[in-house]
Amino acid sequence: MNRAYECIATGPRARPGLAAGAALAGLGLLASYLFVRAKTRQAERDNPPQGKFVTVDGVRLHYLERGEGPTLVLLHGNGTYSRDFEISGLIDSAAGHYRVIAFDRPGFGYSERPRDTMWTPDNQARLLHHALQALGVDNAIVLGHSWGTLVALAMGLRVPHFVRGLVLVSGYYYPSPRLDVALSSPPALPVVGDLMRYTVAPIAGRLLWRATLKRAFTPQKIPASYRAMPAWMALRPSQLRASAAEAALMVPSALAMARRYARLKVPVRVLAGTRDAVADCTHNAERLHERLQGWSKNSELGLEPGVGHMLHHAHPEKVLAAIDAIATQAGVAPALHNPRAEALARASESGV
Repeated sequence: MNRAYECIATGPRARPGLAAGAALAGLGLLASYLFVRAKTRQAERDNPPQGKFVTVDGVRLHYLERGEGPTLVLLHGNGTYSRDFEISGLIDSAAGHYRVIAFDRPGFGYSERPRDTMWTPDNQARLLHHALQALGVDNAIVLGHSWGTLVALAMGLRVPHFVRGLVLVSGYYYPSPRLDVALSSPPALPVVGDLMRYTVAPIAGRLLWRATLKRAFTPQKIPASYRAMPAWMALRPSQLRASAAEAALMVPSALAMARRYARLKVPVRVLAGTRDAVADCTHNAERLHERLQGWSKNSELGLEPGVGHMLHHAHPEKVLAAIDAIATQAGVAPALHNPRAEALARASESGV
């Protein structure tokens, strides 16, 4: 009797404790939601769109455009947007001789990412090709960094008559076990992922922001210029969904793409850092180059010793040199800047 009485007596006492815990958890999620919403709005106020918009296939895309000459398309990696190419200096340096178009890929920056489409490299390549056609582009050199290399490769395979050549920087081309994929993918899940993206995931991402950048830039230090990359733009719920979805797609996309590399006929420059902690250069860049050389002899490999994943920040001049080499090979090279030749010409004109 005593034990039965104790069980009955303690049961009702436990329920208020659970209810209180649930209420606290609910309040915590509400506070997180309000904080994330405020930070998202502030990030968008502080960093309004700096480029233009084009709507194709029902999707509104944001892009930066600078310069004149042969068209050069820049495709950023996962977790960032076109601002990354601005901070690296690549847009401004290339704009001296090219018409540079740097897209925010679907879901990143200020570009839309409709949920009724699985945004594989092929689907993104199709959309961006249509966008370029809408902008009056007949052909282009396409540069991709990291995840963007898969989209660049898909463009080269889908529309080889349109793509004059590819520059692939720090790419992931072949599937491999990835713990980071498992950890980064949950915000892409329906319902639970939506709850995470609007509450705890952005806050956790902000706490890990410096560690994430450190892994990307290692062994180099995070450059002071990268302070201009607004963390909360990358941590907005909409962009977190895109990032998580691309993390989940990374391995199957590389597996599917690898089966088609033998069909690639356009000139390629494969660039990578030997100390890349995100996409191992031996497994990815060197392997892709060897396969392309065996199939078409159209590939050149450039390895940068002691450089990590953000090669376009460490050596933007090497990336620009690869772009120029592709332009020359494709027969679309602009009149490249030659300081010595210009100095000699000025001296000749002055009679020296």
